[in-house]
Amino acid sequence: MAAEPLIVIDDVHSGYGEIEVLKGVSVSIPRGEIISIIGANGAGKSTLLRTLFGTARITGGEIHVEGTRVTNLKPIDRIRLGVAYVPQGRTNFPGMTIQENLEMGAFTRRKDKVSIARDIDALCQQFPVLQRRGEKAGNLSGGQQQILEMAMALVIRPRVLLIDEPTLGLSPIMLSQVFETIADINRGGVTIVMVEQNAKRSLEISHHAIVLDLGRKRFEGTGEEILNNPSVRSHYLGL
Repeated sequence: MAAEPLIVIDDVHSGYGEIEVLKGVSVSIPRGEIISIIGANGAGKSTLLRTLFGTARITGGEIHVEGTRVTNLKPIDRIRLGVAYVPQGRTNFPGMTIQENLEMGAFTRRKDKVSIARDIDALCQQFPVLQRRGEKAGNLSGGQQQILEMAMALVIRPRVLLIDEPTLGLSPIMLSQVFETIADINRGGVTIVMVEQNAKRSLEISHHAIVLDLGRKRFEGTGEEILNNPSVRSHYLGL
């Protein structure tokens, strides 16, 4: 008997104001996997992440996290259920130190100071760039800031981490480092749902993938199946 999915998205419609972006998307997200969401610009990829986090308005359908209906919950309530989100672009506090940024990431655990400190110590061991705790976040490279932002999300001990365009604008070296960091986070038991411009590299490390086209699911399969699908390669990967 198959295990219950971590997240179930059932016939979801969502968007912004009067604009409907997602038009009936259904996806089951397995526990402990890396899932890539790919598609052309405007397909609804980022909107799907925002819908999962609660910052895009659902107008139809349901979302469940570990069997709990979250369709109408606010983002803070989803965070408390273990859903963390790293948006596109730099979202740290550049004038604050690495240590202060990590402490800010733990805002939903403020009364748990001893274990917060322990978790931050562990993250700094896991990701060596964070060991420069007294350095301001704004002094880090773009890739290093992306790693910091993922670590800030990990301080809440999430079950699932939603990541939007983690390698946008990065050098090839830092791109590889960020992908390695994502794989390392997943090996630690965190489910990853990722939108990534470098779809080929993303699919190479993904267990599962979906292709969105104009707000609808077009293809779904393992990362390898989607990477090797001739139609996907031609229309979405440029291969």
